[in-house]
Amino acid sequence: MTQQEKIKEKPVIGITIGDFNGIGPEVILKTLAEAHILQICTPVVYGSGKIFNKYKRLLNFEEDIHFNTIKNSSEIHSRKINLINCWEEDYEIEPGKVTEQAGVAAFKALERAANDLEEKSIAALVTAPINKKNIQQEDFRFAGHTEFLATKFKGDALMMLVSDVLRIAVVTGHIPLSEVKPSITKEALAKKLTLFYTSLKKDFQIIKPKIAVLGLNPHAGEDGLLGDEEKEIIIPLIEDLRAKGLLIFGPYSADGFFGTREYRKFDGVLAMYHDQGLIPFKTISFETGVNFTAGLSVIRTSPDHGTAYEIAGKNRADEGSFREAVYLAIDLIKEKAGLSL
Repeated sequence: MTQQEKIKEKPVIGITIGDFNGIGPEVILKTLAEAHILQICTPVVYGSGKIFNKYKRLLNFEEDIHFNTIKNSSEIHSRKINLINCWEEDYEIEPGKVTEQAGVAAFKALERAANDLEEKSIAALVTAPINKKNIQQEDFRFAGHTEFLATKFKGDALMMLVSDVLRIAVVTGHIPLSEVKPSITKEALAKKLTLFYTSLKKDFQIIKPKIAVLGLNPHAGEDGLLGDEEKEIIIPLIEDLRAKGLLIFGPYSADGFFGTREYRKFDGVLAMYHDQGLIPFKTISFETGVNFTAGLSVIRTSPDHGTAYEIAGKNRADEGSFREAVYLAIDLIKEKAGLSL
């Protein structure tokens, strides 16, 4: 069987546990409980069998899930849900609490999975949510998964949020709001637009993407009255790209753009900063949205939500976004391999 035939049959998907005191273990269990999951992929979970067993008991989880515990990726069984124990300690779960142990464990799972992704033992990585503070340690000094993976795989990463009705990318990601304005340069904007355009063509098979660009300032600067970034940076770049034949439009005032549902006319929307893009995206597509790290040589997706400590361990977490993250990873693998979906 050729590599393409193996991929078409069932790609190997790595899944990291994230912060085990958040909803990661719950949404992973609920996703893997679906009867057809083993028909479409071979899951490899990076975490701890003890942690998952504790959550099964806590949640009164009745679905029949059996983990095939393996020592390394060479032992992956294509017809089973595989699990690699990434630490030996018997940590107690404390749902809803921020603990040092959960941060240490989250990084151990991520590091192990990222190494396997680098070695191509897994075809894609789906990450459950981490706490960006307690995961900080000597080997992890990053604002989040995106920045860690960009460094690991030496690429220019682009945070993209994807659903059936909307695709949003952001120029600036996990940085303080005070750092957004100086980060909006013509060079930075051009790089992100290029990554976005390329990903829409390559990853989502859109022949000639139509992209909307949001303004940085209220009312897109109001012709300089509320800020000069649109006139001095954003508009000149859009004009340059339009002259090259790219379908780039804007800048649009974010409130009116989403209020009138203008996003439905475009293949993608480029926001200037994190909340400008993620607030409308989550409002529109919270239960089915997926975070995709574009621009890298590897495939990584995640749900569009965080640890949700407030509902952790209460059997109230909706696995919809995590399930969609797995589905998107499978689709992207097949697109990358040149296979029809």
